[in-house]
Amino acid sequence: MRFSELIAILEQGESGVLKVSAGQDPELRGAASLECAQADQLSFLEQGNALVASLETSGVGAVLIPDQEELKALAEHRKLSWAACRDPRLAFAEALEQLHPRPIPNAGIHPSAVISDRVQIGAGVSVSANVTIGDDTRIGAQTVIHPGVVIYGNVDIGEGCELHANAVLHPGCRIGRGCVVHSNAVVGSEGFGFVPTAKGWRKMPQTGLVVLEDGVEIGCGSTIDRPSVGETRIGAGSKVDNLVQIGHGVVTGRGCALASQVGIAGGARLGDGVILAGQVGVANRAVIGDRAIASSKSGIHGEIASGEVVSGYPAIPNRLWLRCSAAFSKLPEMTKQLRQLQRQVEPAVSGSEGSETAQ
Repeated sequence: MRFSELIAILEQGESGVLKVSAGQDPELRGAASLECAQADQLSFLEQGNALVASLETSGVGAVLIPDQEELKALAEHRKLSWAACRDPRLAFAEALEQLHPRPIPNAGIHPSAVISDRVQIGAGVSVSANVTIGDDTRIGAQTVIHPGVVIYGNVDIGEGCELHANAVLHPGCRIGRGCVVHSNAVVGSEGFGFVPTAKGWRKMPQTGLVVLEDGVEIGCGSTIDRPSVGETRIGAGSKVDNLVQIGHGVVTGRGCALASQVGIAGGARLGDGVILAGQVGVANRAVIGDRAIASSKSGIHGEIASGEVVSGYPAIPNRLWLRCSAAFSKLPEMTKQLRQLQRQVEPAVSGSEGSETAQ
């Protein structure tokens, strides 16, 4: 694809192409980072990026850049084809969709698939080898099911979904339109519900549902549990990374982002646009407000206000945590100084007490 052809497509997107210099209008065969790009590849540069110097030496053929005069001048000096964009990263994502379109399997059902007679399959569905689909399940149109996927009975899958190899959907799952479940993810498994008795742990039947609203994406190896009653719900447009555990009865708002190894205990509530970085732990029934952010390894036990940025364990406001972290490394020296002060003060205090006794 020629650079000029690609830009014509990007101008119809959301990234905001502001100005273009097609230059030699290279034929683009792919994309790469600035450091590695070749003359037939596209790359991008964000505002304030530390890789600005790479633009001076890169072998890239075309580049997407912020609307900055110095960068445009540098690209012109290098005789590069370039496009200035409001959001170069978004433009690069849109470009990758064009340069590396996602392969879509042909519609049809592989002969090795095991499918109940009581399954409704929409138009254009692709079912690959060794897939199993149970009774009373509905598969929406244009959905792609890759090899080894297991879909239990009483599952509803919306249109345009994609289930990658060996994903498992348990009974009672309700999957919205355009959802993606990656390899080895498990949606709707039994929640960790047990009742302590004199004879040991008694299992609490997990009879609820798991609902993935439209546009949710679940990463590889992640698990989302169903509750004893009610539902576990993941809000529309939310993105869940690999190896995330979401407990029974959790409800998230729209557009949340949960990074790898996040663990959310049962009954927690997340507002819209919440971001949890890697290895964040959320305690049972904790409440996190809209657009709150928790940095890596934070431990959330209570309630986090909307828009708050928290860090640490237990989680506290990020600025306070930074001050505490700075002080932590100084604790040994502070302890030493405190002991020295105590030794200096103790004789004076003892002498004062002796004088009072003599009087």
